[in-house]
Amino acid sequence: MSLPPTPRWPLPKHDYWSTPFAESLLQHLNLRSGLRILDIASGHGIPAFYLADHVGPTGEVLAIDISAGQVGRARAIQGSQLPWLRFDCVDMRALPPDLPTFDRVTGNLSVMFFRPNRFEAVRGLVERLTPGGQLVLTFPSYGTFDSLWQLVDRAMIQQGLLNERDRFQAYLKERPSAEEGRTWLEELNLERVEAIEYPLEVETGPGNEFLHHPLLRGGFLDDVYECFQDQDLAEGFMVKIAEDILSFTPLMAQRCVLSGWKKRDDAL
Repeated sequence: MSLPPTPRWPLPKHDYWSTPFAESLLQHLNLRSGLRILDIASGHGIPAFYLADHVGPTGEVLAIDISAGQVGRARAIQGSQLPWLRFDCVDMRALPPDLPTFDRVTGNLSVMFFRPNRFEAVRGLVERLTPGGQLVLTFPSYGTFDSLWQLVDRAMIQQGLLNERDRFQAYLKERPSAEEGRTWLEELNLERVEAIEYPLEVETGPGNEFLHHPLLRGGFLDDVYECFQDQDLAEGFMVKIAEDILSFTPLMAQRCVLSGWKKRDDAL
């Protein structure tokens, strides 16, 4: 699928997490001018600005995020440009009943925010699709950073941290897999369903570079810290992990793309 060259609002090259996931989303999105798009978990605008640039003034993009701060930052970036793009503070798990339907529903790095009822959240998105419309979602699927989690698990066993390990395993099992995502779309009667993973290497050095890595802290590594009631114990545990990065590098994420089309005669 070819996209128009040299967009005026390209995906930012300096974003080493959101942009690679958005690139995988765009590989599967059927995008053209005039489309009406709902972009969920829109953050500060990756890929909402890109989408709006490509649908043009005959189209419409509604970008929603539950974070008022993210919405505010996106509006500040937008200014008076792309007037057919609107950023609103909305919970994608509880969409307003008067929300119209859209030709496309997209969500970059979105599925992990659907908790606790992921299937119901996806059902709500499919209900907002026009017949013949396409849903495309990306997320880091089960298996992301698996080499690190295996080392963490072994270290917890060796150190007798059994309660912490139980909580850690519960975190891992909660993360959706590509196959689980495919099942959601098939159960919702979508057609041309795809669930495809693309590897993404995240580079890091040892010590504080790992412990405070911008793509790891504030999310993935915090899941380990939250398994400990004693945060001093957690810090000591993670410092030792950070000294042994050769045991889990290269550190690979899995970019999963879920895509499906709503049947033209489908009524959910």
